[in-house]
Amino acid sequence: MRFERIGREPDYSRYMDLKEGWLDRRIFSDADIYEEELYRIFARSWLFVAHESQIPSSGDFLTTHMGEDAVIVARQPDGSIRVMLNSCPHRGNKVCFADAGNTRRFVCNYHGWAFDTAGDLKGMHEEYCYDAGDIDFKNHGLKNVAKVGNYKGLVFATFNSDAPSLEAWLGDFRWYLDMILDNEEGGTEFIGGCIKSVISANWKFGVENFIGDAYHAGWTHDSGTRSMNNGQPFPPIDMDNSYHASVNGHGWEFGTEGVGDLFLLGRPKVMDYYNKIRPKMAERLGEMRSKIFGSVASASIFPNVSFLPGISTFRQWQPKGPMQFELKTWVIVNKNMPDDIKEEVTKGVMQTFGPGGTFEMDDGENWENCTTVNRGVVTRHERLHYRCGIGRQIEHDTLPGIVYRGQYNDANQRGFYQRWLDMMTHDEFGKMPARPEPQLGNVAETRDLPGLFAL
Repeated sequence: MRFERIGREPDYSRYMDLKEGWLDRRIFSDADIYEEELYRIFARSWLFVAHESQIPSSGDFLTTHMGEDAVIVARQPDGSIRVMLNSCPHRGNKVCFADAGNTRRFVCNYHGWAFDTAGDLKGMHEEYCYDAGDIDFKNHGLKNVAKVGNYKGLVFATFNSDAPSLEAWLGDFRWYLDMILDNEEGGTEFIGGCIKSVISANWKFGVENFIGDAYHAGWTHDSGTRSMNNGQPFPPIDMDNSYHASVNGHGWEFGTEGVGDLFLLGRPKVMDYYNKIRPKMAERLGEMRSKIFGSVASASIFPNVSFLPGISTFRQWQPKGPMQFELKTWVIVNKNMPDDIKEEVTKGVMQTFGPGGTFEMDDGENWENCTTVNRGVVTRHERLHYRCGIGRQIEHDTLPGIVYRGQYNDANQRGFYQRWLDMMTHDEFGKMPARPEPQLGNVAETRDLPGLFAL
């Protein structure tokens, strides 16, 4: 699918100078900029749409959004997954109103047009009223997306036929993703359903918070941390042995002590479980990754997915205008984890990062205020400061990506907005620079990496 925009092409570089470390506040509230984001970012990126565990059987489906486009994600009889617009080609009505289920047909409630789980038009109410030649059934099904991909259980889709492969889109960030998706034999699954909430804030504030803002945690979440852990404060950050790592707008900020996030979850049985499997994790992924997992950490996949690997909350920031997003959250666990430990993880996630969690409420209030206050007619012309740690980039012998030392840093946020600027500026993926050049080559499985990256 190709999309042509009619009208003036603004110079988006004027909204930021990331070498100097500042952003223009208007990118968080301007309606025209938001509209361009829908075209240039959400209509062209690989977007998360499901975990394969949510639709395990033929006929299983769920509904979600890609940007502001409603879509249906459906498992096919051959085991493949189709993603299609949730909009009837007759008058545009929403076809499926259910969040999830199992079906043989999707039927529009306006005129009874019926589609199979692949989106093909199969019939309609009073079909006799269409004369020969009135309608071509083959060309009036539900519009399928251009590409669907699966990385270790995470299902992504894109409207862009020119998009690179999903593996190329994730690139070297797969080295980091495998810490949550492949730290134990059997892979992962989502459990307990999806929780949805609406926050009156720009979608980028959620992404940038999770991609690199460890700095806020010890202050914003101090009371929540103490209430969850017998009065103990947020774990101290070792600035010499913690890092930001960015790959083409994806980012992971982390320590290497292995316990900080597991401590914040407040579930001793979960801590014991991971400590028991950590030696096998080191054999599977290498010593460095086994030390990173469970540490104070947070991560985002460009453009709008985030997670806390040690706390097991997985989330997506669905844009609903420049000043509102819908937050969808799930609990992600190892599939082979004992059921009682899965229950402990679920309770811990709900108490920390559920809608009424001790940490979630703090963040939502801050993001809403950032969005509304930045919109002031004088305020919007003031720059925002993103210089923290700007001189701390390093070459690391084990960690791939653009790496900065020190977890209190704005490096990953700058990396996220650099990819935002790349997407908003370049019409073709081939013209976008790699940030950085790939280091891991064409290795399909990061467990098989030779040399330093396997350490």
